Amino acid sequence: MIRKISLVILGAILVTSCVSKKVFTDLESNYAKLKKTHRALEDKKKDCDELTAQLETDLATTNSELEKLKADKANLANEIANSQAKVDGLGKSYKQLEEASASELAKNTAKNRALLQQLEDKEKALAAENARLVGLQKELDLRSKRVDELEGALAAKDANMKALKNSISKALTNFEGKGLTVEQRDGKVYVSMENKLLFQSGSWKIGTQGKKAVTQLGTVLAENPEINVLIEGHTDNDAFNGKGDISGNWDLSTKRATAIVTILQENKNINAESLTAAGRSAYSPIASNDTPEGKAKNRRIEVILTPKLDEVSKLLSEVQ
Repeated sequence: MIRKISLVILGAILVTSCVSKKVFTDLESNYAKLKKTHRALEDKKKDCDELTAQLETDLATTNSELEKLKADKANLANEIANSQAKVDGLGKSYKQLEEASASELAKNTAKNRALLQQLEDKEKALAAENARLVGLQKELDLRSKRVDELEGALAAKDANMKALKNSISKALTNFEGKGLTVEQRDGKVYVSMENKLLFQSGSWKIGTQGKKAVTQLGTVLAENPEINVLIEGHTDNDAFNGKGDISGNWDLSTKRATAIVTILQENKNINAESLTAAGRSAYSPIASNDTPEGKAKNRRIEVILTPKLDEVSKLLSEVQ
């Protein structure tokens, strides 16, 4: 456009050669300005074209990003919809669970109350049992004390019987080996005297040596009033065929035991209530009756000394 204007002006100048130099100079100056302006406009146009190309490139990129954002928006919308569906499902499940929990809680509450009642009953029963055990422990302690006392009493009785046995052995030492023995067993002292030391065959009358032995035994018994004295008469199994007022071995064994009691009673320090006479005939032998030696051993008097157990019996009743 500028070029056309310049050509027109130049043509006008050539046609009107009569135009003044000043006008021509002005026209040239204007032409130069116009050219400069033209070049400036051309540069701006080039810049505008570059800017337009850049804007078109940016627009294409923006459109691409916009499409991507639209796609992301669509995907996000789907995710939101899915998430909302899940939330709705969870909310429904939560409500159902809440309702179920409330129902179960009510059941558990009743169950817990029952369990607590059972626990309380158990605690009461346990307390009662503990109280019973405390009572039993006290009773056990008391019984243990009684048992200790009983054992002590029995030990003392045993020691006394041992001392008594030793005293009798010492008092009758001159008669040991002459048909007299002294031994201690089962808490008792047994003084066994064969008939050859005491009686003649078929008789219940005590001879001199026998009476001396019984008298010395009585001396020891008088010093031990807390002793029960059982005198047993024994025979062999031969039938009695002697003379006198005797009906048989039972009668003979009893009369011989009574004869020993009579001599013991001559000692006024012996309590008659502690004496017992018994006949055993031939029914408690200590040897075989098939030999003369055995028969001789079976014909005997046994003095069985037993401690009085009144104190022990009392302790036993307390323990029971």
